[in-house]
Amino acid sequence: MRILVVEDDPALAGQLHHALSDAGYAVDSASDGAEAHFQGAIETYDAVVLDLGLPVMDGLTVLRKWRSEQRNMPVLILTARDNWHEKVGGIDAGADDYLTKPFHMEELLARLRALIRRSGNHASAKWTCGSIVLDTRHARVTVDGQALSLTGHEYRVLTALMQHAGEVVSRSELVDHIYAQDFDRDSNTIDVFIGRLRKKLPPGTIETVRGLGYRLCEVG
Repeated sequence: MRILVVEDDPALAGQLHHALSDAGYAVDSASDGAEAHFQGAIETYDAVVLDLGLPVMDGLTVLRKWRSEQRNMPVLILTARDNWHEKVGGIDAGADDYLTKPFHMEELLARLRALIRRSGNHASAKWTCGSIVLDTRHARVTVDGQALSLTGHEYRVLTALMQHAGEVVSRSELVDHIYAQDFDRDSNTIDVFIGRLRKKLPPGTIETVRGLGYRLCEVG
């Protein structure tokens, strides 16, 4: 899962980056509206945390531009306390949820999980595929009740496959979902992570669809 954090306060941006990384997300950052619009227009994100009070281009303008360009990733806006017109404006511009500053980081993480669940048609924080259970709240995976030890990249690859269980996910889509922008994105490493996951999951769980990508199958 890959998140874009758009926040011009360096301290808060650092806190968000740290909390989201600890929760298992790949995190990109932008500190002004123009940079945010550019990144959101060319990169693939599972969700965006968007402050509205940004330099260069305000958050509402960024959001309206994304939506006019058919960029439909879930967006959680951050608003100033009691500034009700910002909340209304954000929702009208296409925001999926809002959070008022100051906020508890756990609430932000919970709201992001809910947005990502809804975008992937998942009813709860626990996603299942056969004997596999992925707990997005605690970034944990079990098979038949037994915990799996996964690296951060293995977890993100499995999350992307679980989010689209039964569907083909291309290697380029997996690259977009697991790597932050400043990471060396070698698509060949996807094959390595898939190979490692296959050793940890029930046989036949990950199917290679030649020329297209990979599909997570329900087995057992």
